Amino acid sequence: MNAYSAPALALLPSGGVAPELLFLLFHGLGADAQQMQALAEALRAQYPQAAVLSFDAPEPFDGVPGGGSGYQWFSAQGLDDESYPGRVAAALPGFIARVRTCAAQYGLAWERVALGGFSQGAIMALEAVQAEPQLAGRVLAFGGRHAQLPAHAPEQVSVHLLHGMADTVLPYQYAVESAQTLVRLGGDVTADVRPGIGHELHPELIAKAMEQLRTFVPARLWREAMLAAAEQERQERTTD
Repeated sequence: MNAYSAPALALLPSGGVAPELLFLLFHGLGADAQQMQALAEALRAQYPQAAVLSFDAPEPFDGVPGGGSGYQWFSAQGLDDESYPGRVAAALPGFIARVRTCAAQYGLAWERVALGGFSQGAIMALEAVQAEPQLAGRVLAFGGRHAQLPAHAPEQVSVHLLHGMADTVLPYQYAVESAQTLVRLGGDVTADVRPGIGHELHPELIAKAMEQLRTFVPARLWREAMLAAAEQERQERTTD
């Protein structure tokens, strides 16, 4: 088994500068860390002060006779909606520990950590922030889903769902349903579904993710700004 010994892909700030942000990337079923290369390079270009790391999953892929050359976060053999939550829950402790270890290694607070995943890696990232408070401030989930629809919104986490409408492996309706659920629960979420894109880490979805990272202002920040403005107005009235 691969035991998360070291990132298989690492893009670090130049000149030995300490990173100000940390992006941890997680590949899909049967693939490896190199699958996330295009996303890693896009993040590095937009955030040169960030460390961008991608890991191979800890289990060898078991989806074909004799296994394959890639890895998996959990087995998809015989997987259905009933068994999804249990499979993911069993894989989460090691996944969460890896995120914590990386954040500690670079001395970064959880708000400066972002998780990016494709397919099975997206499932793990989405469920990790559901299960573990103050793990990461953002999630970029490409072609993924929740193992089960959330009963609460992850506190102070911005979730960005990106999906292709032509995805036949994990249909885009999963992303829509997740987004609707998180909005109803008061979460900070965006959902971008693009036509003509299948189950892939498509350049158009990566570009949209970069835009969301640049421009999306979490609702909680608006709420905090409104409360601060109201308090300032109250104090001004009191002193008049």
